[in-house]
Amino acid sequence: MDGQVQVKMTMFALSEAHLSVEDLWVRYYGLGGAISLFEVQAYLSGLLALPPLERNLLAEAMNELLESTAVRLRVPLEDEDEADGSAEASRRELGAAGAFLFSDGEQESERLTALDRTHLLDSVPEDRFDRYTRQAIDHFQVSSSIVALLDDRRMFLKSVVGPIEQNLPREITFCHATIRSAGPLIVTDALKDDRFSTNPLVVGEPFIRFYAGYPLRGPGGWIVGTLCVIDQKPRDFSGHDGRFLRKLARFVEDEINA
Repeated sequence: MDGQVQVKMTMFALSEAHLSVEDLWVRYYGLGGAISLFEVQAYLSGLLALPPLERNLLAEAMNELLESTAVRLRVPLEDEDEADGSAEASRRELGAAGAFLFSDGEQESERLTALDRTHLLDSVPEDRFDRYTRQAIDHFQVSSSIVALLDDRRMFLKSVVGPIEQNLPREITFCHATIRSAGPLIVTDALKDDRFSTNPLVVGEPFIRFYAGYPLRGPGGWIVGTLCVIDQKPRDFSGHDGRFLRKLARFVEDEINA
């Protein structure tokens, strides 16, 4: 291990626990550390390499600080990492909160693993999901509402009200864009949106003009799907609409993670 996992996890832990590098250095120094605060800062900035002994002492200091916080993360020691892969286990325990530690491909692999853990893909319709798509239809007065789960190639509709086809190729769906965004995706008029104006679902069936989708988080906080509403006419989307869709999405997430 070259220390990069320890550095990234230490920086994440400091941020999550609202601690400073100086807090870390004081604890490290109390454990017998020999390097200066400036050197610790340089190490955590990626400007200085440290020998394993000092890296492990910093990790121990960080872990001691974390014991008095609500942060569950622990920074692995080098011997632990080499012996049992605990650094790998530790970063996976972070879930989506530790996405910065993963490559794009690894993030997608973790997302798909989380989706598999829900045991919902290709499952039968259930009222516990259908009630929220019905509520969305009633509130937004649109033609369609869906709870969609996206695997590596398709969009599976766990709940659907309206003329949306099952198992559409993932890449052409609006929901594919939603799971890749940091928050909800709102398209008030797809024909006027450069991202979607030539999309086959816009220029052909079901002729989507309005779309509002909210990402749904599954195990580990990874995004496994979306709750969205769709219509064949453009329309506005108010702050009240956004709050209502977010509220429904949280209820759907509770069911996903039940």
